[in-house]
Amino acid sequence: MARKPVAAAPSGKKSANSKSAPRAKGRQPDRGLELRVILLIMLLLALLAGVAWAGGDSGPAALWLSDLGNRPADRAALAGRRIGLISGHSGFDSGAICEDGRQEAETVARIADNVARRLRRAGAQVDRLAEYDARLNGYAADAFVSIHADSCIERSGFKIARWADSPIPAVEDRLVRCLSDSYAAATGIPFDADTITEDMTAYHAFRKLAIETPGAIIETGFLGGDWNLIGRRPAVAADGIVDGLVCFWGPAQPN
Repeated sequence: MARKPVAAAPSGKKSANSKSAPRAKGRQPDRGLELRVILLIMLLLALLAGVAWAGGDSGPAALWLSDLGNRPADRAALAGRRIGLISGHSGFDSGAICEDGRQEAETVARIADNVARRLRRAGAQVDRLAEYDARLNGYAADAFVSIHADSCIERSGFKIARWADSPIPAVEDRLVRCLSDSYAAATGIPFDADTITEDMTAYHAFRKLAIETPGAIIETGFLGGDWNLIGRRPAVAADGIVDGLVCFWGPAQPN
């Protein structure tokens, strides 16, 4: 009988007797998991950036970052000091109001919040005072600052003044100079001496303070021309004010 031909094995398949390729030892990395972790991190970073952008310099992310940047010079100059702050028009009226609804009182309140926060972080005692606060009568402190903003016109400039009839002019001139230099350096807003008015040099609170309390009033900028800074970056304006107080009590200055 004729021998039957043996069918050839299908192409690409190994015979039963052939050895399989050695397998890699250990678990292979899950590329899908890695991609999901990377995507989650990117989403969290985007969320943090969005929170910081939405809140500006007063947002929770910005305030958290500011806590990390506590300045040693602040504590050296400010610890134990008592400082009075008026957030302009607080407890009285809105101050200047622009056509789009922005208000002076709300704007400077955010700046004052940032000033108080940094001062307290450095160990200072801060008294938040209303515009016509009863505590102003005979108020005694290491310094007093009233924070305001100017009108809605498209002009840029800040100004600082002390009482024209100051009983301690040399001390208050030094306070005004430190505040002016530091605020200009921090904000880049120019000093606008031409618009200092009697409302500043005869500011009602000055005559109520204790004789030994140095005081100054600052118009932080115009609600119109300086809005991008004083309205959207209040912490920068606040830094200029606090830096001025640090300068006032700095090592190069008499106490």
